[in-house]
Amino acid sequence: MQPGSPEADWREDCAPRRVLALFATKWTSMVLHTLHARHAGRARTGALLRSLPGISKKMLTQTLREMEDSGLLTREVQSVVPPAVEYALTALGRRFVEPVEMLYAWGRDNADALDAIGSRPTARRG
Repeated sequence: MQPGSPEADWREDCAPRRVLALFATKWTSMVLHTLHARHAGRARTGALLRSLPGISKKMLTQTLREMEDSGLLTREVQSVVPPAVEYALTALGRRFVEPVEMLYAWGRDNADALDAIGSRPTARRG
């Protein structure tokens, strides 16, 4: 969206705003990254919970439901005792992994720039 670009590029439903809305919570990108990088695109709830330090079970469940509703994940209930639920990236979810991985790589490569910003008052990390 360059200065002087058409008004349509700035609408509330423009593509950049819709992308940002998908990632409005920190956990969406982290779940995508974790599923892709640590679990080959598929994992059970418990494995995700152990792989995402700081997330509560309630927040993980809420994030997984939102991601399923958005079409980024599928949810499969396995017929075992006790019942197990497995989440898997959809084709759409795999498409979203690419920019997330680029952003995470940038963060790793530019940790010094992030350190220069300092902590946000709401951040848990001191």
